[in-house]
Amino acid sequence: MPAASLATPIGRITVVERDGQIASLSWRGGPQADRTPLLDEAITQLRAYFTRERRDFDLPLAPAATPEAQAARDAMIAIPWGTTASYGELAAKTGSSPRAFGQACGSNPLPIIVPCHRVIGSDGSFGFYSGGDGPRTKDWLLAHEGAALL
Repeated sequence: MPAASLATPIGRITVVERDGQIASLSWRGGPQADRTPLLDEAITQLRAYFTRERRDFDLPLAPAATPEAQAARDAMIAIPWGTTASYGELAAKTGSSPRAFGQACGSNPLPIIVPCHRVIGSDGSFGFYSGGDGPRTKDWLLAHEGAALL
């Protein structure tokens, strides 16, 4: 599958394209393969995010695996830059449980683009973060966005 990597302040990230859609973003660096215009655009948008020139992404994303995962993805994308929402709050909006919503965040294949880092515990705790260096990366992303914790 076509892939492109980018050095960022939180480590090297790799974006993978599948069937004309962005399929994943990970901290597993790998060789770039078959660069495409879509991957070039994804890298451009990510660079702009890290320089605070872009707050939201406009990329075609591979469909979520299930309707529940799509509802969780939509809820995460709806959290504005610089703000946070709790697992419980988003679970209630999507008809889920806080634990299930946390699992959806943990299995999010598109961190940063689908901003699961903006989801925190109702007590303001970070919870887990599966990207990069875990909670340290989540802390960096929230600070980068100027997020005020609950």
